[in-house]
Amino acid sequence: MSMQPGICPAPNEYDEDAVVNTSSNPSFDDILTARLSRRVALKGGISTTAAALLGTSVLSACGGDGGSDTDPAAPAPSPATPPKLGFTAVAKNKNDLVTVADGYNVSILHALGDPLHYGDESWKDDGSETADSYNRRIGDGHDGMYYFGLSDTGTFQADRSDRGLLAVNHEYVVAPYVLHPAGRAAGTARNATEVEKEIYAHGVSIVEVKRTNGVVSMVRGSSYNRRVTSATTMDLTGPARGHALLATKFNAAGQQTRGTNNNCANGYTPWGTYLTCEENYLNVIGRAAGDDALRSAKDITSLNRYGLPQNRKSPYLWDTAGTADLYARWNSSVTGATTADDYRNTINTFGWVVEIDPFAPSSTPAKRTALGRFNHEGAWPAPAVVGQPIVMYMGDDSRNEYIYKFVSKALWDAADVGKGMAAGAKYLDEGTLYVARFNADGSGEWLELTYGKNGLDATNTAYPFADQGDVLINARLAADKLGATKMDRPEWGAVHPSTREVYMTLTNNSNRVANTATPTGSQLKPDAANPRYYEDLKGTTSQKGNPNGHIIRWRENGTDVTKLNWDIYLFGAQADAASDVNLSGLTDVNDFSSPDGLYFDKRGMLWIQTDDGAYTDVTNCMMLAAVPGKVGDGGVATAAGGTSTIKGANATADTVRRFLVGPKECEITGIAMTPDNKTLFFNVQHPGEDTTPDWAAATFGSYWPANQADATVKKRPRSATVVITKKDGGEIAL
Repeated sequence: MSMQPGICPAPNEYDEDAVVNTSSNPSFDDILTARLSRRVALKGGISTTAAALLGTSVLSACGGDGGSDTDPAAPAPSPATPPKLGFTAVAKNKNDLVTVADGYNVSILHALGDPLHYGDESWKDDGSETADSYNRRIGDGHDGMYYFGLSDTGTFQADRSDRGLLAVNHEYVVAPYVLHPAGRAAGTARNATEVEKEIYAHGVSIVEVKRTNGVVSMVRGSSYNRRVTSATTMDLTGPARGHALLATKFNAAGQQTRGTNNNCANGYTPWGTYLTCEENYLNVIGRAAGDDALRSAKDITSLNRYGLPQNRKSPYLWDTAGTADLYARWNSSVTGATTADDYRNTINTFGWVVEIDPFAPSSTPAKRTALGRFNHEGAWPAPAVVGQPIVMYMGDDSRNEYIYKFVSKALWDAADVGKGMAAGAKYLDEGTLYVARFNADGSGEWLELTYGKNGLDATNTAYPFADQGDVLINARLAADKLGATKMDRPEWGAVHPSTREVYMTLTNNSNRVANTATPTGSQLKPDAANPRYYEDLKGTTSQKGNPNGHIIRWRENGTDVTKLNWDIYLFGAQADAASDVNLSGLTDVNDFSSPDGLYFDKRGMLWIQTDDGAYTDVTNCMMLAAVPGKVGDGGVATAAGGTSTIKGANATADTVRRFLVGPKECEITGIAMTPDNKTLFFNVQHPGEDTTPDWAAATFGSYWPANQADATVKKRPRSATVVITKKDGGEIAL
């Protein structure tokens, strides 16, 4: 998720785009120089070279053959015959509404401030709702989500499409703070009432949804409707539970904490629980000047590596709203005699994957520490196979950070479907965390992050690890030690339901410099997996580096779970860009910029969403439908700037097509689909974000979603969840 334009950090405030990986790990450029000669590769011809680079092994995320012994409670895997796109591409546009393909209906499921239960008044469009009521209202900044079928007996039913539970992340309070009467109050210290409302507007909403006669709606007053916020009590589980580095004034034993924050993408489990992932949590955590003098050298190394040096203020300044614990706990400074007296370890209690049981509204969410701590964009499972481990793929969404994989110790047993948090403890509290190293010849390795292996122990001079809990709390430092490959902001991932190949977006990077340049600071030259350096004009503004982003994919070796082969599936570009920029041959029906959200439906159709600022002079953000091939279906190519890379087959109108375009100044994000493929949910985040409102005149950069049904209606813009159905009642996109 990119830095929100409306929350610009002042001096010494947290900048989520800052690069904090100063390790000497090789970038792809270093590997490229050492291992790949473009001249030799091209001499052999593209098809021959691709075969040599990518190999012929089939994917198995956890070592098996991906056979038919899959979870019997889940919908069947996608058929061998890929689906075909059956809609007319939507034209690029800058309209202030959701423009969808012909033959489809658009409706709003819920938006910021909508009440979950009876007793709270409806959204009034003036920011007057009480702070406490946001414990029972839809939160802000809609993002990742997932749909769970709900049986008549109140249990998880994976094939149920007309009744279900929808879990939705609320990533952040959207600037310019439309949930307040007139935006955020001025001053260096925050208003306590505003901060309390913002704390409750973060987190997750779980709502019951029903489809009746083709109309999908939220069930207000459902006993399943629930908010999980920045104040909700949560268990800390797994190897780091009870660790000294997790001890706080709230729980000196380090076994519980409060709140989940800045939840971007998501995941789900085959047993029917929701995974929400903490990304830019430093938006709400500060640290005092002079705090280093009260810390050990080891503490300082960790704090700096995770982006919290001393004298760093958070953009939200929640810790300035008062001395009450609700506010003070957002300052990760030493203020007491021991960890039981302050919140110096607050930072360590964020950056986790959080499991929530949507079918048990009174259950306590759990931060599953075995999956490591970093800026989690999401956690995407491979299809569960009986008798094999559960596998999760994760990205650390910051420049120069890494891609991870978790493999459970327990083997999947379909009898665990519906067992909620107990199943989560079985599969997610014990296992092996890996980090990826990609090689320029198209191969790669998963490196094990286990205490006592690969130098992850007290002898590591850069950061002496004490135990496995320390390794997981400081997963970035462990990955540094192992020489993982620095990547360009790994964002959303998705796993193909039948080929089991893994896709991950690399949204964009202005930090790339020309091959002929001498990098300074955190700058990087292009490399095989991030190969483009070029100039793109947005109006008259020059954008250099890789403004439009790309999507990498890989398959894993069927006999060695630590090996993989990769290529680049698609390169974002405008249709009329030079061929060494528009390497995927995009046209007006499918050109895009800054890919972010990804989702495979059960048919094997890939949905691509954009969070863009580079191409928005031409079009608003969008969502495309795609029918991808496989790793190795392209070959070697030369990108703008002269770097050799490995690309997938070119896109065509039959394989990639624009399905919808969003309203003004928004991000299109979050996607879920019912098992029968007849209802599609997606989120519109921060419409109108880039325009400073005129509160007195009620003038905004967007008036969506109020104007979706009637263009003359002008109300405050709100993040919202959208429902798409086909007018003839058929499957989406066919």
